[in-house]
Amino acid sequence: MSEPNWQTPLDHVRLAIGVIVAPQGISGEVRMNIWTHFPERIPDLTEVYLNDETQPRRLLAARLHKGVAILRIEGVETRDEAEDLRGTVVRIGPDQAAPLGEDEYYHFQLIGLTVVDEAGNPLGTLTDILETGANDVYVVRDEAGKETLLPALRDVVLDIDLRTGRMTVRPLRYADED
Repeated sequence: MSEPNWQTPLDHVRLAIGVIVAPQGISGEVRMNIWTHFPERIPDLTEVYLNDETQPRRLLAARLHKGVAILRIEGVETRDEAEDLRGTVVRIGPDQAAPLGEDEYYHFQLIGLTVVDEAGNPLGTLTDILETGANDVYVVRDEAGKETLLPALRDVVLDIDLRTGRMTVRPLRYADED
């Protein structure tokens, strides 16, 4: 597995891993519903961001229990303080994200890439990613605001270069075009 290249314009992004749903006990621990595909990494986390905080909080303890994570977060000492966090989204920095395999990317790494065709002609900017079940679909918006949908398939996406912020694609051709 290769280490992701975090040297993108989006290296400030925080990845949501779950939401606090309730206090756990009386000493300030919280129960978090897990959103991440890598829950086994939660006990190894050292810091988290709450909602849109810009400064991380130390994660003093974390464990998995019956499908949820139990977290002890720095600065949360009582049940009332834990209760105040109900509904809070828990995020991590990209440095704590699971490394992905070759040719795998986090969505935040792709959003904002310039999309060009094989000849280098600009098609627009990747603005959104739709998860369809079969494969992701990239939403590319040109300067006029027109959206093009591109399936995230090897035959369509030829190259992704995070260093240059560029994705090269072979756009689909439809019978009604011309």
